Amino acid sequence: MELWQLRRRPLSAFLRLCVMLAAAAAMLVFLILVGYILVKGIPNIETGLFEWEYNSQNVSLVPALINTVLITVLSLFIASPLGIFAAIYMNEYAKKENRLISTVRIAAETLAGIPSIVYGLFGMLLFVVALKWGYSLIAGAFTMAVMILPIIMRTTEEALKSIPDSYREGSFGLGAGRLRTVFAIVLPPAAPGILAGIILAIGRVVGETAALIFTAGTVARTPAALTSSVRTLSVHMYSLSSEGLHIKQAYATAVVLLVLVITINSISGALAGRIAGGRG
Repeated sequence: MELWQLRRRPLSAFLRLCVMLAAAAAMLVFLILVGYILVKGIPNIETGLFEWEYNSQNVSLVPALINTVLITVLSLFIASPLGIFAAIYMNEYAKKENRLISTVRIAAETLAGIPSIVYGLFGMLLFVVALKWGYSLIAGAFTMAVMILPIIMRTTEEALKSIPDSYREGSFGLGAGRLRTVFAIVLPPAAPGILAGIILAIGRVVGETAALIFTAGTVARTPAALTSSVRTLSVHMYSLSSEGLHIKQAYATAVVLLVLVITINSISGALAGRIAGGRG
């Protein structure tokens, strides 16, 4: 916008200034947070943190790192098909005025905002106590799946809604059925949006602490079975800091957790760009 236009439209200039200040403030907070973690954590990264087995001397984070990957993969394996197919049904098959679908949408939006500690209590009562799975990898994975299911479902539905109806009408006009239209015409252009929801879900699983303490436990070792108690990186960092004996190692773990999240987001972003580029 030119200078003379800003003078003629002071409200537009003011709003533009507010947006720029908000963006700068958000970036500043991000840089301060990341910088603080790196400054505190990088000097404390030692070889003992990357030993295969955990003990009270090396406080290795490798078992927690493996457990984080396992719980993330298992929870996505459970929640992704359910969330994606539920969104496909609600957007592509169900009638627009269906009250049940409206209720499900409201419930999903409500569940997405529930604190994680509530999911932890639910998982403990259902998976740990009622189903007698105990504090285990499988109990933590199912609890995380329940937590991220509304996120995947809502983001997938929004991605499907962004696809113009002309795509569907053109496919129907050429004689394709609804199933073929959904999987061959609608889903490919919606894939980047769906992947974005999965990225959000991954971030929530990787950074979760409260729900996993109540369901997966805090045992710092690689699982021998799905029923073994485990701890993730976030729980590992919490345990070290709460004990007060390994604060430096907790900061080093925070650096590894930060690198893990950035790596996952970078790979997912590149994959989404490749999908969008291939479609274009």
